[in-house]
Amino acid sequence: MRSHPIAAPLRRSAVPLLGSAALALSGMLAATPALAAGPTTAHPAVAWARSCSVDLTPGHAYCDALRVTNAAESMRAEGATPHAAPSGYGPSDLRSAYNIAANGGAGQTVAIVDAYNDPKAGADMAAYRAKYGLPGCTKATGCFKQVSQTGSTTGLPGNNSGWAGEISLDLDMVSAIAPKAHIILVEAKTASMANLGASVNEAAKLGATEISNSYGGSESATDTSYDSTYFNHPGVAITASSGDSGYGVEYPAASKYVTAVGGTALNKASNSRGWSESVWSTSSTEGAGSGCSAYDAKPTWQKDTGCAKRTVADVSAVADPATGVAVYQTFGASGWNVYGGTSVASPLIAAVYADAGAHTAAVPAADLYAHASALNDVTSGSTSSCSPAYLCHAEPGYDGPTGLGTPNGLTAFTG
Repeated sequence: MRSHPIAAPLRRSAVPLLGSAALALSGMLAATPALAAGPTTAHPAVAWARSCSVDLTPGHAYCDALRVTNAAESMRAEGATPHAAPSGYGPSDLRSAYNIAANGGAGQTVAIVDAYNDPKAGADMAAYRAKYGLPGCTKATGCFKQVSQTGSTTGLPGNNSGWAGEISLDLDMVSAIAPKAHIILVEAKTASMANLGASVNEAAKLGATEISNSYGGSESATDTSYDSTYFNHPGVAITASSGDSGYGVEYPAASKYVTAVGGTALNKASNSRGWSESVWSTSSTEGAGSGCSAYDAKPTWQKDTGCAKRTVADVSAVADPATGVAVYQTFGASGWNVYGGTSVASPLIAAVYADAGAHTAAVPAADLYAHASALNDVTSGSTSSCSPAYLCHAEPGYDGPTGLGTPNGLTAFTG
């Protein structure tokens, strides 16, 4: 398995960004290096940076959010032209692409697990929801909770502007897809797997029916103990990003108790669906994570033969920064941004599970394999060269980077 690169955090894609003109950002993350001069073209390349620093130490994780750094940003929607749409796909785009109704999530509670604190989380989510006409979800009404890994509403972790981008992304994706769900943001005190895992347990304790984890780290021999200690919550749909470094496996996406979520490039099309998707891949080291786990046993519901142990991923959704989503963030940024990475896909899929309602399978990922024909099969694109090829190359049916495909309504997510 190839290790994840720790090279310069700035990544550059040759795919045009949703037709937007490239503008300098007024709210770049403090840790983001200055941009090199980009190509002079009518449709400039997309540049992005990792929202969180990469830590490959065993037992640690980093978020999989990629923030586009040359999208039209911030004041457009709130300033001189208040009715202008933010760059990036919004809720109606995402619901159209995945055949999702506009009023889902009632009766469900989606938990977002991230590290550190975002002091603007509730206010920024409220701004996103207001912009797109979504119903309010606030602490005052009991719809939104923001707690530490021990459930405290006052003893929150230290602030972190990088993870704040991940938090804003996660909250906005759940809002977009399951606007009537309750939301719990559980903030781990650090990005260690032990603290993030404790946060997953706290989310389940607080009644979450779905739990999204948009982070990952290197696999290790302790993963199977993490499985039983943190991720075995029968009947709760737990999603995890497959990673942004192409062919290779992250944990907890490798856990047999989660739904591992890969990534696609999502584009509008003139076909009957109105959309097309391919494997998200910028280079052999940038794209949707996939492959064979080195430690986690193969779930009984997973039938591919190229991996003796767990195969990543199970399902997928948009992740390419060049076809990214609109996110509102004011801690570490200054307003509207575009984000990509499999951090988009994990909360999106958790929200689809919420729209589908109660889960009957002990591990809801099993329902996907029982209803694979109800998903949009992704059959083009690859992240690398590997053997067997389906682990990094899209094929009809199951493949590593996109799993069984992307949502087409709720059938595949219903027990």
